[in-house]
Amino acid sequence: MQQEIAALFRRLTNGVYVVGVAHGVRRNAFTAAWITQVSFDPLLLALAIHPEHASYALLMESGAFAVSVLERGRLDLARAFGTHSGRDADKLAGVPWRAVGSGAPVLEGSVAFFDCRVVSRHPAGDHELVLGRVVDGGVLEAESQPMIYIETGDLDGSEALYPDVMGGWADGRMGR
Repeated sequence: MQQEIAALFRRLTNGVYVVGVAHGVRRNAFTAAWITQVSFDPLLLALAIHPEHASYALLMESGAFAVSVLERGRLDLARAFGTHSGRDADKLAGVPWRAVGSGAPVLEGSVAFFDCRVVSRHPAGDHELVLGRVVDGGVLEAESQPMIYIETGDLDGSEALYPDVMGGWADGRMGR
């Protein structure tokens, strides 16, 4: 059942991003798929982050984050920033990046980037939704296509996190 639920949720058309954070001289970055535009005026992005994530403290201390839109096929970058903790190693070592206005890192070769300032936070189950006002951004590789979440398979290990039965679907048929 967990595999069916994971397959269902992987059909949501999420992109794959590397979110950079920085405070003082400390920097980190992590892979995320739960990012979406939520407003035109002002331009706002919502980012879901687990409060126990190594980058969470830097995000809260700085009040800013940058989003690098990964290029289709760059599973190597999704893996590098999504399967190791920033507590254990410098995930940015050996990866070309530059700091944007907030000081947060943006990966060179990304399709595009957004530089955001945190405007609010909201509890969301085991994650927190962070709303960021877009203060800068740009298309870096106009001919490249963005990576989508289904390309990553179970890279994030999320399959094991889904419940065996979704609420309201006690017969386990998932709405068939």
